[in-house]
Amino acid sequence: MSTYHIPVLLGESIEGLDIKPDGIYVDLTFGGGGHSKEILKHLTTGKLIGFDQDVDAEGNVPKDDRFIFVRHNFRYFKNFMRYLGYPKVDGILADLGVSSHEFDVAERGFSFRFDGDLDMRMNQDADFTAADLLNEYSVEDLFRIFKFYGEVKNPGKLVRLIDNQRKETPFTTIQHFKEVIAPCTPKFKEHKYLAQVFQAIRIEVNQEMDVLKEMLLQSADVLKPDGRLVVITYHSLEDRLVKNFIRDGKFEGNAEKDFFGNIKTPLVAVNRKVILPNEKEIELNGRARSAKLRIAQPKA
Repeated sequence: MSTYHIPVLLGESIEGLDIKPDGIYVDLTFGGGGHSKEILKHLTTGKLIGFDQDVDAEGNVPKDDRFIFVRHNFRYFKNFMRYLGYPKVDGILADLGVSSHEFDVAERGFSFRFDGDLDMRMNQDADFTAADLLNEYSVEDLFRIFKFYGEVKNPGKLVRLIDNQRKETPFTTIQHFKEVIAPCTPKFKEHKYLAQVFQAIRIEVNQEMDVLKEMLLQSADVLKPDGRLVVITYHSLEDRLVKNFIRDGKFEGNAEKDFFGNIKTPLVAVNRKVILPNEKEIELNGRARSAKLRIAQPKA
């Protein structure tokens, strides 16, 4: 499991869940199973349900009667929990980072470090790939995703290069794509720029923002009154959605208030200040550098 993915903010996540030995818990992003393995150490008669849409994650499933694995996108987890007979749970964990395994396997197309197909599907059974996005999206939609999901500073120039090229030759490989957009990649900042571009494509291919919103809305319904929601984010777009929903009960816009002036939100923050990895963890696992952890529970 450790070579597949090193769990981020592990101790802080477990503490945030405030695990009861007989409780029901959900790991929405099972991956390498690092967080799940630690949760199981704290359970006696309790149950843990792990979700992951990546077929590769199945190889990490523990042989443990207390664990149930669901190979599916967690955007539908409320329905699955009801089907499994656990409509209410004591804790939900969501580590929203892409696993090290997915980044390190060239064929998956998540990393610009390797050449390979422009894929980026977290669910390999899905039809839509990064190549489909680059070849088929309108200029307006490409501009939107690079501006808002990648926060690149020159989305117009980037989109023009893509649009001009695809009229001649469709995009299929990472190397070809990198060569085409090279003229708008800032010198000495290539790594950061490509990371932003690839992030934008990955988010759109996997509908990550929509999935996160649906998960947060469902979590408020699925948690028991004293249950805990623990979410680890890796970029400002995700963290903003989580923070806004916990604080305001909305993803954007002004918070709604009741007759007495109280904000109408189903959750309340447990940690007033965002939890960050310490220097030691960042030194051991560079991918933890951008992680932020927030904890919430149902509003009384």
